Amino acid sequence: MQHNPLSEISLIRKLKLNQLMIFERVLETRSVVRAANEMRLTQPAVTKVIHELESCFDGALFARSNRGVVPTELGLLLGRRVKSLMAELRYMTDELNDFRLGTSGHVIVGTLISASARLLPTAIAMLKARTPNVLVTVREGTTAHLFPALATGDLDIVVGRLPERELPIASAFPLTHEALFEESLCVVVGKGYGPAPAGVTHLSDLIGSPWILPTPDSPARLSAEHLFRAAGLPLPTDIVESLSLLTNIGLLLDTPRIALMPRVAAQQFEDAGLLRILDLPESGSFGTVGFSVRSHKELSTACQAFVACLREAVTVAAAADDVSA
Repeated sequence: MQHNPLSEISLIRKLKLNQLMIFERVLETRSVVRAANEMRLTQPAVTKVIHELESCFDGALFARSNRGVVPTELGLLLGRRVKSLMAELRYMTDELNDFRLGTSGHVIVGTLISASARLLPTAIAMLKARTPNVLVTVREGTTAHLFPALATGDLDIVVGRLPERELPIASAFPLTHEALFEESLCVVVGKGYGPAPAGVTHLSDLIGSPWILPTPDSPARLSAEHLFRAAGLPLPTDIVESLSLLTNIGLLLDTPRIALMPRVAAQQFEDAGLLRILDLPESGSFGTVGFSVRSHKELSTACQAFVACLREAVTVAAAADDVSA
């Protein structure tokens, strides 16, 4: 079948923003039913919009599966552009509200375990104290999931451990990274471990114990592997791979597992009586903690305020550590 070329004018005349919003929700949920429920529409109304778009683009956007719908190659291509378009619409809405009502808006933050325990809560508390009308949404995930979402505008900023420059993920997307502080690793146990282990003076004394390690697709796993390798040890064999902070703490409280954790986060949980940091001579570098944003894209007013709070939170934490030392 021969297709006629599209033009900007023809697309402007044919497309409506609500059609693209509906398409984006179907793409995100992989379900016509869930998209309809989220947007408070009927299923036939959503299906009709998808058919209209398919007619406009001369091709199927989704294929049905036993789990819902799966985007076609055309659907994925269109989805990348629509996500960016929806992000720009959100930025425009925030800027207009800033102009009309004062600082408001919406900041969508992607976070990794290294930031979610101390840095991020402190920065969010600062932001909300100063600009209570700013909505903050936090989404947790791995670098491999968060960076693509940041590049398409699904996220405004990612806070956590920055990947090493030599890793492909560090340069796979047009992102700008800012370092905030250097973090170290420590070994922790919880109440599930029982009393303080007697006779444990080196990492080698714990190699036969059950452990929790970061998932293989996370840069944090490289730090963990380097720690064991530097000590001349293999990785433990009885491991749970997890980046979920709540899951890890739950396991440490209920089972005799051992975990590696960024020291700043671990110290907070030790102060709360939940975890115990083991005093071992082996300690590794966790890496650089910072934030990432899209390159060549001006941050919204709300996100700029959040970045300022991140920087201030690091300064406040460093001053508090100097006093306690």
